[in-house]
This record gives sequence, structure tokens and C-alpha cells, in this order.
Amino acid sequence: MTNKLRVGILGATGMVGQRFIQLLENHPQFEITALAASDRSQGKTYAEACTWRLGGDMPDSVCSMVVKSPVPPLDCELVFSSLPGDIARETEGAFARAGYSVISNSSAFRMDDDVPLLIPEVNHDHLKLIERQKTRYPSGGFIVTNPNCSTIMLALALAPLHASFRVESVVATTLQALSGAGYPGVASLDILDNVLPFIGGEEEKIETETKKILGQLVDTHIETAPMVVSAQVHRVNVTDGHMAAVRVKLAHKASIEQLKESFESFRSLPQELKLYSAPDFPIEVRSEVDRPQPKLDRDRGKGMTITIGRLLPDSVLDYRFVALSHNTIRGAAGAAILNAELLLAQGLLADSR
Repeated sequence: MTNKLRVGILGATGMVGQRFIQLLENHPQFEITALAASDRSQGKTYAEACTWRLGGDMPDSVCSMVVKSPVPPLDCELVFSSLPGDIARETEGAFARAGYSVISNSSAFRMDDDVPLLIPEVNHDHLKLIERQKTRYPSGGFIVTNPNCSTIMLALALAPLHASFRVESVVATTLQALSGAGYPGVASLDILDNVLPFIGGEEEKIETETKKILGQLVDTHIETAPMVVSAQVHRVNVTDGHMAAVRVKLAHKASIEQLKESFESFRSLPQELKLYSAPDFPIEVRSEVDRPQPKLDRDRGKGMTITIGRLLPDSVLDYRFVALSHNTIRGAAGAAILNAELLLAQGLLADSR
């Protein structure tokens, strides 16, 4: 017998679904009891349905599991969703209506007024929005989402600066890894010897989601942060690790030393609660002139720490820096698992069906 919470994974054969499985192997609080995916995978064992794309072997615990259809009921209390956006809203909504807790990596519900767009270190108080979902899901189910992979990196980097000095405007130029496009992703002849200066919908997500995350909970709604966010995105020939060149304008004067201290001292509720997936240091600052780099820094904090470097005065705005995060861990599956750990710690996860 086990006291672990039973979880299902929607979109289990995709890149993020595989990352969920990898990160949940031997997790002390969750065990995978259901896998769901598209029609072509249903009825097969996971080993038959999935070509494993991550380092290491497919965990033995899932090899013989039969892949189900992504519709309720599933043999679990909680579902992690890595479904494509075009089907996620209908499917995730169905699970919430059926009484399941849904932790989503999809964009489908992120900007809904009653759905927390959660980074536990930044806006854990936004979980109070779940109370509003009782009218939508009287069964007791609910939906919590994590942000876009680049938004997580940017909002987490901005959070200590906004709290201490108030960010008035930010310009972010991203260099995003290939794994962010899933598998098979970008055609090799498009990305070899090339940089693609467009990723559909990505700039809009960064610009809107950042302001919701850094906004304030007032009564039962979010007042978005009164800052201007401008984003340009690029796909680059790197396997894992999104980078952003960031420029910020602050409302209150601050020195380089104060900014560095703000980054390095940043801790929050996940660190206080010692959540399993929470890094000891959500943000690390590098002083070398050529860091961060994806190869060297994306796995810091087991992929859950973002790295800041090139912190300098800026001649247009106030300061500039480079940020790096692991896009499929802190930017996707790891973010959703940390969200679930926080929900569990706060007594918000239970079998309500």
C-alpha cells in the first residue's frame, strides 16, 4: 500500500509528457497510475506507444501501462496535462467538471480570470482564485496552470526586482531551444545554419502572462501589474535551455549591487516549505563575462534554478541582464509538479470525486 497521490498524465507520449514521467519517477508524494494520449497510442502499452526521447531509459514502472483515452474517468485523483492547446480546453475542462484536480502546462486556461497562472515562488497567493471555480465546477474539480516556458523565466527574474524597486517596463529578446517545439519539432533544414525569428503566439504570451503573474490579488480578482512588457522571440539551434536578453526600467533607483542582492537573496514559500522540487536557490547570479550558457547552466538546481548573468547598466533603460532556464523542466513539467507540491502542502489536493 502507498500513501502517494495517484496521478495521470494527459499527452503522455509527447516530449513534455515524457519529462513528467522522468521527473515523477520515485517522487515521494506522487505515483503515476494512468497514462493518456492520442488515438494512435490508445490500447498499446506505453513501451509500444512511445519512442523515448530523453536521456536514460524509460522507467520500468510505466512500460507496461496501457495508454488510455484522455477522457474521464481515469484511475487517478490528479491529472497533469501536456496536451496541445487546440484540444486542451475541452479536455481539461471535462476533467475539472468530473471532479479532478488539473495541473496544466497548456495555454488554454492561462488567462481565465478564475484560474491561477502560478509560479509558486512569485504568486502563491493567487491560489485563492480556485475558490471562484466552485461555481464553474461544482464537482470540486479545478484547474491551475503554469505559464509559458519563456514567461516563467522572465517573470521569476523580474519578481525580486519588481518587489524591491518596481519594474516600469521590460524588453525581452529570447533565444529558445528546439525542445520547446516538441518532437519532431523544427525541420533540420530550417534550423541548421539558421535562426528563426518567429514562434507563433509566443510574444503575445510573454507580454500578457508576465503582467498577470506579477499582478496583485485584490479581493477575488487579479489586477495586472502596471508595467509595459515587450518581447521578441527566436528559435535557435540548442537542444534545451531558453535564454532571454532583458532590459528593465525601474521606478526606484538602485545600484548593481542592490540588484544582485535582490536576485541572490530571493526565497519564497516553496523554499520555506522545503518542497521536493523546489531549488534551494531559485535564482543564481554568475559573474563571468560569458555566462550563462545553456550547456553549462541549464541543469542548475536540477533544472529548476534560473541563472542570471551579464548584469550591467543599460544606456536606453536602466539595467540589462541575460537569463537562462531549462525550458522543459522549470519551463514545463517541473513547474507543474512544483505547483502540485504546493497545492498538496496547502491541503488543496484530495480525492473529491
